[in-house]
Amino acid sequence: MKSAVLSALLYTGLALSANAADVDVLNALRDGDMKKLNFHSEPKDVSAQAFSDPDGGEHRLADWQGKIVLLNFWATWCAPCRHEMPALDALQKQLGSDDFEVVTLATGRNAVPAIERFFDEVGVTSLPILLDAKQAVAREMAVLGLPITVILDREGREIARLRGDADWNSDSARAILTALATGGADG
Repeated sequence: MKSAVLSALLYTGLALSANAADVDVLNALRDGDMKKLNFHSEPKDVSAQAFSDPDGGEHRLADWQGKIVLLNFWATWCAPCRHEMPALDALQKQLGSDDFEVVTLATGRNAVPAIERFFDEVGVTSLPILLDAKQAVAREMAVLGLPITVILDREGREIARLRGDADWNSDSARAILTALATGGADG
């Protein structure tokens, strides 16, 4: 445990010295599941399609511009999503701020009562219920399979992608996201 804390401090210290162009520093922070996280050489545009909340409110990814966003595409029927969601919730509780937010987007057919039941079963209390029922956002962002998690920079562009589930509350994940949110390394 002590070495994990020391590693996290080292990762964070290194990351905070990173600048926006230093993807190599961010890549050096990848450990464990984060080795599946691929930073793009150039930021990519994201979907401008609308999605909704349970009350019918309309949202777009642009609503989160100004923050580093960890955007997770998931579904209630997805077993790896069930495994990953508690770590995403813990990450939001720990790092959620004006600089960083975890946004979970249920893609495809996911009834709100089923999502609420899913969240209750796995202990999620800090993540939003957002719906991409027609998969418009997922299609435009080439989400093939679930879960898919992308990191958006402050301008709302995709700078990294991870296919499959991951421990988003690991020392490595927190170090990468802290570097992006507080160190100015926007990819």
